[in-house]
This record gives sequence, C-alpha cells and structure tokens, in this order.
Amino acid sequence: MNKIYNPKRADWTDVLKRPTQTVADIEGLVNGIFEEVRSNGDGILKKYTKQFDKVVLENMLVSEAEIEAAKSLVSNDLKEAIKLAKSNIEVFHEAQKTDRVEVETAPGVTCWQEKRPIQKVGLYIPGGTAPLFSTILMLAVPATIAGCKEIVLCSPPDKEGKLNPAILYAANLCGVTKIVKVGGIQAIAGMTFGTETIPQVYKIFGPGNQYVTVAKQIATKYGVAIDMPAGPSELLVVADDSASAAFVASDLLSQAEHGVDSQVILVSTSKAIIDAVEKEVAVQLEDLPRKEIAKQAIANSKLIYVDNDQDAIDLINEYGPEHFIVCVENEDFYIDNTQNAGSVFIGNYTPESAGDYASGTNHTLPTNGYAKQYSGVNLDSFLKSMTFQKINEEGIQNIGKAIELMAEAEGLQAHKNAVTLRLNSLK
Repeated sequence: MNKIYNPKRADWTDVLKRPTQTVADIEGLVNGIFEEVRSNGDGILKKYTKQFDKVVLENMLVSEAEIEAAKSLVSNDLKEAIKLAKSNIEVFHEAQKTDRVEVETAPGVTCWQEKRPIQKVGLYIPGGTAPLFSTILMLAVPATIAGCKEIVLCSPPDKEGKLNPAILYAANLCGVTKIVKVGGIQAIAGMTFGTETIPQVYKIFGPGNQYVTVAKQIATKYGVAIDMPAGPSELLVVADDSASAAFVASDLLSQAEHGVDSQVILVSTSKAIIDAVEKEVAVQLEDLPRKEIAKQAIANSKLIYVDNDQDAIDLINEYGPEHFIVCVENEDFYIDNTQNAGSVFIGNYTPESAGDYASGTNHTLPTNGYAKQYSGVNLDSFLKSMTFQKINEEGIQNIGKAIELMAEAEGLQAHKNAVTLRLNSLK
C-alpha cells in the first residue's frame, strides 16, 4: 500500500486518482454488438454467449424446472440468510414510500404530485468469479415494492449453460418475472432493443465490468434509462486511534477482493493506526481465497495521513467514495460534514459488508466520483414522479392574465389564445 503524508491540496487530484479504465477502446466493440443485436436478436445473443461464455444454448430462458431444481441446491442456512436480508431490505425500502403531495397554489388552482412505477425494468447480475445473488435482493425487492410489472433479469451462464442456484433462488423469491441466461454487452443490448426472448425495458439496473458499464451508457442513446454510471468498487475508511486496526484492515480487504481494479483508501490523523493497519492487511491477506485479486487491488490503494479532521473531511468529499466507513471518536463531525459518499458506515461494529448484504440499505451505489451528483439505488429509482393540476373557473380568472402577459412576452401567441378563449367564455 502506498503511504502518503500530508498531501498538499493542490496535489489531491493526483493523490486520489482512481485506476485507469480504457473506455475509449471499448466503445467501438459495444456499438458493433448493439447494432448486431438490434438487427438479429436472439441469434446474436447466442453467438456471443458461445464466444464469451464458451457455451452453446438452445434456450436462453430459465424454466420453472430449473428454478425448482436450484432450490434444492441451496443450503437451508443460506436460504434463511437470504430471507433475513430480504426482510431487512424490504423494511428499509417500504419506509421510503411517500404520500401524494397536494396543494392549492391559488384559489381554484390545485396541483399535486404522485409517484408511479416504471413498468418494465431490467436487472443485470454479474456471474463470473463472484455470482452476486445479493444484488438481486437490492434491485428486485425495491422494484417489487414500487410495483414494476415486468422485472427482467439477465446473467451470464457458466460453461454448462447454468446459472448459480443462489441467483435462481433469490430471483424467484424476490418476484423477478423473467430470467435469461445471457451476460455482458449482448445482455444490455437485448434489454435495450428487445429480442425474441428478452423484453425491451425502460430502465436498466445493476453492476458489471467496464464492458457492461460502457454498454449501459450507450443504451441511454436509445432511450433507455440506467441507474447510474458505475465503475470498479471502492472504499474509503477514516480512522483514528479509537479504531481497531484489525477491523479496518478487514474492511479494506473486503473491497479489495472484488476485483483487481478496486480501490481502497485509509485516511487518518494517526500515524500509529496507519502503521498498524498496514501490518494487519499483510497478515489477513495471506488467508484469503481471492488473495491474488486482493493483492493487485491493494497495490493501487493508499494510506493517507493528514494533520486534522477538517483536512480529512475535505479530502474525503473531494474523492466522493462509493463506501465510506467512519471509525473515529468524533464521529458526529464526519457525519455532519460528509457531502459526497454513496453510503456511510459508522462505528467499529458497522462493517461495509453489512450494507452489502443484510442491514437493509442498498448496495448499488455510485462509484468513480459520481457520488458527488448521483444517489445510490433506492425506492425512487423505480418510480417516476408525475404532476397533476386542475383549474376551475375561479382559478383561470386568478392566473389567466399573468399567463397571457408572459406568453405574449415570449412571442407564443397560441399559448396566450388558449387562455384568452377561456377567459372570454366566462364574461
């Protein structure tokens, strides 16, 4: 890990630089696959599934028989853990429901706002080295609470043409309406345009590698919304001498094991805790099954010492971490002054893993500095706010003259006429 002491503010951009992603090199590939899928549908999905996933599929749609078989392959302990996590996620996201907002802005002019579900949503669930069935809970649970009618899930198959049983179990448990064995760029293209097997959706959610990330961004050019721009996982911990070095090290490694391009950072006002955490990381790293992945991520990571809490929080807000752990004595200072973070974890007994799985908050969060302008996934991500208004005779007389004057000033005579005709009818 790279130790940095008292970096100058002018150098913060370089100090906080994230691992480089070669996005420009990918766009051509993504655009090509999108055009093929738009023209040829399922045939192209199968072609690229054979090329990238090394399996030939006759039928990409997961059957009821496959779902039933998967249930028996998931241990009872894991089933109970998934149910506990689902329950907590439901509680937290149910609490995010809001009532209709209604107000009379002027006598006879009533305006209100209501939220309606996005009818068709697509969920992308990575497979590969870590099948993220927990992400199904984070996306399908709020989609169901919101009332989305179609919830389509795409995930890449293994070399036997199967999906991880836990993915199928969680998807069935959480109300997913269609599960398709397809991954990568072709899955995002399928949900963007629709194919014989995959319905076209209005919004796509879920994490993925840089190919999936670019594919989601290109999907927006075709009228499909996405949850947020995403990149490699990241974690920043602020800690002082009140923190446990072992706990902090375990949290850093929990994100480092996601991928070689993950980034973890420790910011501290204590040189002693920085040294202790560095030693703990080295010790704990040796026992991890994903040690080689974590080791490469740790090489991109930083231990940053600053003199005081104000410099620390300013640096943290400049970075805008996806996950932010606060393990300091003066935690209220950091809570009150955090402006840019995807999700915040407070205290020695709040590991980031809790938010990843079972505390109830959502783990689909903005990365790559997008926490400065994007929220993580929440219930509103699956809803649209619609406004309504009703104006009676008194109301149009109260605001009509103002509308006429403003429309005329903007040179929009038809706008003015629409009001003038109504006002004249009341004379």
